[in-house]
Amino acid sequence: MKSLLVKGGQVMAVLALSSAAYALDDVKMMIPGTPGGGFDAAARTMGKAMQDAGVAKAVSYEHRGGAGGAIGLAQFANASKGDPNAMIVTSVNTVTGILQSKAAVTMTTATPIARVFTEYNVIAVGKASPYKSMKDLMEAFKKDPTSIKWGGGSKGSVDHLGIIELAQAVGVPSAKVNYIPLGGGGETNAAVLGGHVTAISGGYPEIAKFLESGQMRLLAVASPGKLANVEAPTLKELGYNVVTGNWRLFSGAPGITPAQKQSLVDAVTKATASPTWQNAVKTNYWTPTMLTGPELENFLNFESRRFETALKESGLL
Repeated sequence: MKSLLVKGGQVMAVLALSSAAYALDDVKMMIPGTPGGGFDAAARTMGKAMQDAGVAKAVSYEHRGGAGGAIGLAQFANASKGDPNAMIVTSVNTVTGILQSKAAVTMTTATPIARVFTEYNVIAVGKASPYKSMKDLMEAFKKDPTSIKWGGGSKGSVDHLGIIELAQAVGVPSAKVNYIPLGGGGETNAAVLGGHVTAISGGYPEIAKFLESGQMRLLAVASPGKLANVEAPTLKELGYNVVTGNWRLFSGAPGITPAQKQSLVDAVTKATASPTWQNAVKTNYWTPTMLTGPELENFLNFESRRFETALKESGLL
């Protein structure tokens, strides 16, 4: 009997050691956009990476779209107070959505955890375009601003505001920017390929296949430095001091404790080191831009001021 008890104790010890010490239990992930969109891809990739990294036992998802994520953020803030397992993903468009809709929340109403990646904007034209370089395009823009029809996402989006900042950099009044909002990646690409817009502003992943097939020509990227495997100069290299991109931020619920916040920071950090996340970074052309702590909150406050100015310049605020 004694040996049996010892053996039983050994079995119990093995079971205890083999149980995953999850930092989080059932993560409840708010996706403030539609299925299949950018928020959805980032949230579900993060959820799978957290599980694969052994920091979350399970992940469930809820969609609540509208106003660039501002509506979902407001619902999340009200419904998830103090919940250490609640998370939400937001972006630059949430910042502008909050400002335009005059929402009663800010980017720090929830608890900022980590900015994980950025999709830097690119500027491209169709293969039949007379503009062979960014210099050619900008000379025409400065000479006759309204003759250049810029296409991209909705008014007030990062695509739009990036062009507003580019216009400011070369002394073109914002009121003379001829910006045409388009429905999404497919509509935007069709517009430039069909010659309905002069150039498009958007994320590299949306146009990668058209560049590879030779249907589009990439003129410049709005990143702070060269992008891996992207053959195009940066706007800064060309003398335009403009950096524009749509980052993704993961936040926790309002009212969680410092220890609970740190658990989320640690969980997200481990998830982004996993093969699942690293493969997604390569596949989706995401640029890792991890930022946490006080620097993250300073960054969010800066972005809110920056895009408030751009929205006012564009007449949208």
